[in-house]
Amino acid sequence: MFTALLSGLGLCLSLIAAPGAQNVFLLRQGIRGAGASRRPAIMLAAVCLASDIALISAGVGGFGVVIESAPWVFDAARWAGVLFLAGYGLLAGWRAVRGGGETIDVRPAEPVVREETHGQTLTITTAPPRAATALLPAVLACLAITWLNPHTYLDTVLLLGSVSTTYGDARWFFAAGAILGSAAWFAFLTFAARYAARWLRSPLSWRVLDAAIAVVMLGLATLLALG
Repeated sequence: MFTALLSGLGLCLSLIAAPGAQNVFLLRQGIRGAGASRRPAIMLAAVCLASDIALISAGVGGFGVVIESAPWVFDAARWAGVLFLAGYGLLAGWRAVRGGGETIDVRPAEPVVREETHGQTLTITTAPPRAATALLPAVLACLAITWLNPHTYLDTVLLLGSVSTTYGDARWFFAAGAILGSAAWFAFLTFAARYAARWLRSPLSWRVLDAAIAVVMLGLATLLALG
């Protein structure tokens, strides 16, 4: 059982640590919100982890057989992924060319105090810091990047699912190890993004980052289109 757990952990980390659209997206969102609340970055990491849990469980539970018998699923995900990644890459390229003047303050966010005078009464209210990112659009983009990528099904459902069968009754320990590896990786990305934000305090550094993201996203879209 322990061997199955370690095997699942190691295989998942070897698959998930490869440069990809999901990792690039999480890093950018985490870096962008580094000067504000950690909640958006943690929420996005939780969305990715929940997706992995569902996919790993489906693969180990035998859903990979269904996926293999329905090749149209890959074709649909493939072209949807091409369009989404290409669009995201073009937007990143546009930000790199145009420049958004985006900067980061990595100091902890502090409440804003507002004083209002009503007659002889002084009212002091505390306004929460403005959210660094719009959470709902980021969550939807994260779900699209995760579920519209056919490699997600190849690696997480088919590969992990097929390897898990070699462990017989211990295959769910293999699944637990894979889920543990996924959780560890997304936690690392969340931490790494806040650390990397220290070097992204100027608009120029953001333009360089967006240019790199554009290259990665458009490269992945091209690879998907070529099959």
